[in-house]
Amino acid sequence: MIPLAMRLAATDSGMLSDACPHAPTLGVLCDGLTVDSFVGDRQQSITCIVTDSRRVVPGALFFAIRGLRTDGNEYIDEAIDRGAVGIISELPTKVVSHVSYVVVSDVRRALAAVSKRFYEAPDEKLQIVGITGTNGKTTVAMLTQFLLSKASAGPTGLLGTVHYDLGKRTLPSYKTTPESVDTFGMLRQMVDEGCPRAVMEVSSHAVDQDRVYGMQMPVMTFLNLTQDHLDYHSSMEAYFSAKQKLFTGDTGNLPKVAVVNIADPYGKQLLTAIPETVRVVTFGAEETAMFRADDIELSAAGTSFNLMWPGGTAALQTRELGAYNVSNVLAALAICHAVGIAVNPLIEKLTLFPGVPGRMQRIEQGQPFNVLVDYAHTDDALRNALTMLREITTGRILVVFGCGGNRDRKKRVLMTTAVQELADVSWATSDNPRKESIEAIFADMQAGVSNAETIHFIKDRRRAISLALDAARPGDCVLIAGKGHETYQEFADTVVPFDDRMVAKELLTIKEFRPR
Repeated sequence: MIPLAMRLAATDSGMLSDACPHAPTLGVLCDGLTVDSFVGDRQQSITCIVTDSRRVVPGALFFAIRGLRTDGNEYIDEAIDRGAVGIISELPTKVVSHVSYVVVSDVRRALAAVSKRFYEAPDEKLQIVGITGTNGKTTVAMLTQFLLSKASAGPTGLLGTVHYDLGKRTLPSYKTTPESVDTFGMLRQMVDEGCPRAVMEVSSHAVDQDRVYGMQMPVMTFLNLTQDHLDYHSSMEAYFSAKQKLFTGDTGNLPKVAVVNIADPYGKQLLTAIPETVRVVTFGAEETAMFRADDIELSAAGTSFNLMWPGGTAALQTRELGAYNVSNVLAALAICHAVGIAVNPLIEKLTLFPGVPGRMQRIEQGQPFNVLVDYAHTDDALRNALTMLREITTGRILVVFGCGGNRDRKKRVLMTTAVQELADVSWATSDNPRKESIEAIFADMQAGVSNAETIHFIKDRRRAISLALDAARPGDCVLIAGKGHETYQEFADTVVPFDDRMVAKELLTIKEFRPR
């Protein structure tokens, strides 16, 4: 969780602004909704849509949403006190004479529909590319945005894990896929800034919570599915089902093109569910894939391979590291093809891509070994990262990693097992423990320990990083995994500044490196 002040600063899309210079009536906004009851004034003007009572201003329409941890219905009185003129909820409540009250059967779908109408359907004025999958969403999204911007007359917007790029300004991200009101508000700003296209990371949580319900995303991309978020989804089947809805019309709109990784078992399964009216573009290691790679050469400087696609064959070079980034490059190129952009002119642009913050990001302070910061926080992501680093590292692999608190406990043993199998030495430490004790997290992780001599459990993340850097020798590689671009640590009742990249840089500048 990002602090409230940061969240409020992150987006003003829920407020009446240049993004939406009108005040539609409540009746107009509710037109088309399945309404169980409507008490109040249909001609009431609405100046903004809000889901957090702390953001209510006079003229606001407040949506009372029942979440996993809080129930918005408990804050209706506060919203009214702050100036809300309308309430939309699934629950009947007392009638307040000066406030309109609308009861609907599904408040989240109502929020998406009302937000789309409030911001004048910006999704229908953009060509939106959606990207979903367990691993690689951020890299593929940012690489796709880079390539589309190079090939387009106007800027390409981006909503993702690292930041929100609205065309002429960039905001810090507070959620991979924001709430529908914030998403439609930011899409509106992209339209106003002249963006012809937008790229969106779409999480399974967002699908399950109808944050993208009714949104037109003509191109939808599936990257992969590995174990994650089982603290939220009941099973891998439920997790996959949420992703699949994006391709079958169950989110209120059917894509025109599906870009699918058929090297992933769930990608193959997805193909059988996609309606025949949807055009399919495939990528991956399979020989039948429309976009695939051959003669892959990996090095510490980057990756080269031969690209094969419907337009021909071409030699390709990228600064991205590892075989899994080959898949990410294929995905981005397949998306561009699906959008209607010629692939050939994009190939030489790949070497100009600056990379993704916190994704295999190099930390260079003159040390005689490699230091990388990466977001890998699943066993599959760790295996991919460590397997790649083994291929390009002459010395040892040293890893700092942790498991988040109040999240899927089952993956902790899997992550530890992966690190024990593929790293030479590791330091298990804190990674956003939230409201869970670090001792409890460590206890789950220790079930995956096979060689206690090569793993150290250190509660303080800064100290764990320091110990790993102390242990590194010339030719080694230190991987600091789990948090990537994040700039904070989340504890029980507080969030403190913490950036793996800045911590590593600071520690490297004060250490002396001598041959060992």
